[in-house]
Amino acid sequence: MKYLLNLSLALFFFGNVTAQNNTSYWQQHVDYTMEIDVDAEKNQYKGEQTLEYTNNSPDVLDRVYFHLYFNAFQPGSEMDVRSLSIEDPDRRVGDRISKLAPDEIGYIKPTKLKQDGKKAAYFIEGTVMTVLLNDAIKPGKSTTFKMEWDAQVPLQIRRSGRDNEEGVRFSMTQWYPKIAEYDFQGWHADPYIGREFHSPWGDFDVTINIDEEYVVAATGYSAENVKGSTEYKDVKKGKKGTRTWNFIAPNVHDFTWAADPDYIHDQYDGPNGVTLNFYYKNNPEIKENWKNLQPKTAEMLDYYNKNVGLYPYKQYSVIQGGDGGMEYAMSTLITGNRKFGSLVGVTAHELAHTWFQFLLATNEGKHEWMDEGFTSYISDEAMNFINKDNNPNPHSGSYRGYVFLANSGKEQPQTTHADRYASNRAYGITAYSKGAVFLTQLGYVIGKENLDKTLRKYFADWAFKHPTPNDFIRVAEKVSGLELDWYLMDWTQTTNQIDYGIKSVETRKNATVVTLERIGLMGMPIDLDVTYTDGTQEQFYIPLQMMRGEKPSDFIDYKRTISPDWAWAYPTYELSIPSTKKVKSMMIDASKRLADVNPENNSWGIEVEEK
Repeated sequence: MKYLLNLSLALFFFGNVTAQNNTSYWQQHVDYTMEIDVDAEKNQYKGEQTLEYTNNSPDVLDRVYFHLYFNAFQPGSEMDVRSLSIEDPDRRVGDRISKLAPDEIGYIKPTKLKQDGKKAAYFIEGTVMTVLLNDAIKPGKSTTFKMEWDAQVPLQIRRSGRDNEEGVRFSMTQWYPKIAEYDFQGWHADPYIGREFHSPWGDFDVTINIDEEYVVAATGYSAENVKGSTEYKDVKKGKKGTRTWNFIAPNVHDFTWAADPDYIHDQYDGPNGVTLNFYYKNNPEIKENWKNLQPKTAEMLDYYNKNVGLYPYKQYSVIQGGDGGMEYAMSTLITGNRKFGSLVGVTAHELAHTWFQFLLATNEGKHEWMDEGFTSYISDEAMNFINKDNNPNPHSGSYRGYVFLANSGKEQPQTTHADRYASNRAYGITAYSKGAVFLTQLGYVIGKENLDKTLRKYFADWAFKHPTPNDFIRVAEKVSGLELDWYLMDWTQTTNQIDYGIKSVETRKNATVVTLERIGLMGMPIDLDVTYTDGTQEQFYIPLQMMRGEKPSDFIDYKRTISPDWAWAYPTYELSIPSTKKVKSMMIDASKRLADVNPENNSWGIEVEEK
């Protein structure tokens, strides 16, 4: 165990990275040791937790906060009330929480809490527990909390719980008292209303005592062989009728497990010595799909290794459970009764989350588009490659979603907290679709090759940390040599729209004069592709002056002419095309990577020709 932990730290030493707050980067550290006794018949368990918390911040902490996520699954909780009051409730939730019986609700009830051996005062408000410290934690110092708690596993409604619609007994996510994240912005003790998570990095040692007929899938490695084996034939017998499962998980920020008496456990050799584990119900109707999923998952892992960064652990588990698909540490829970294409697609997305949010651990509540959008982008790229679809823009669906929202009048800035969107639809499109467009369109701005380099450099600089949007855009600036603060600001902090058009085309004595106009408030560089009557083509590239540079040529194999910059404040731009050839047609952004909310005015000559 010590060898693995030391290796992990040696490979991923934090270093002095400058973060958004413009100070030397730091992050907190946790070491969890937990043991639970599960009463599977009653759907309850008792837990003990020893948590060593290290304060690497420059601040003195006089209190800490814990998340008690299972408390959300009770009538009258914030999650319940929000689901009842939002205009478009998640169909998986709806009014189900409000109807839970006492033996169906979820709860985590701490019964004892000590700090460094002394009883500590605390109070609970919904899903958040505030602990008033006996002794403040000074910078660079550690303290140890010991806690005991009682818990009940809720009927599965959202992500966590028991007895999901496919009959999986336990989907144990966010199941333990989890200390909140503290960073340069302070504490992030958000109530659990329905969205995402954020927590500190650390090491986990978890022991689960459960009825002996259950097979347990979990984050981490079997303690019998911490170098990576997840073959559980040596799992210890516990009390009469129970079995003890012990897992070690180094350098993670979450721990998840699932259990079912009917799990089949397959292992498949993935790239770079990674063992891929597959846990699924012993159901003949799904077995073939789950077998066929295994080589596909290995292909996905290989793609992400090459295009983002090397997966650093020795195992990854795809586990049937939950209510759809959700990423966790070294694993995912997905529903398994799917057509094969859906099973592959969901796995591709959830596996990609290993990089975007798990290894690059952004605050999902504040920057939900960085994990969902980046994941959507890279998983679409992976599927396009693995399935040999050869789609020049595999993100066209994301563009359609974004344009729909932008034109609906209901768009909110991407800086909106994930829990505070007016509708679930607005959240989904903003996080997934607009987030994916952010990256695809960034490739339009800086060039696809620079975008690819940016993703790999971002991983190299920020894996095992908590990057912010500014950290990402600074990497893109360093890779491309271009100024990009305008792009981050307008796209994520406002709802300013991109709308360019070809205003007029005039034939003069020695040239064809094209007047372009910026109609929307967000500026962008322009690729104007011109086709001449002899069939040849030429691209006129007009940099946005705020970029202070030009992107390299990509996606074309014909002549490219760099025109003078277009400064944002000027609503129109006049381009003169020498009349050595006659212009047949032209189009702004033939690659379809510019998220123009009104593309109908982006072309000239093409519509007339089609008639």
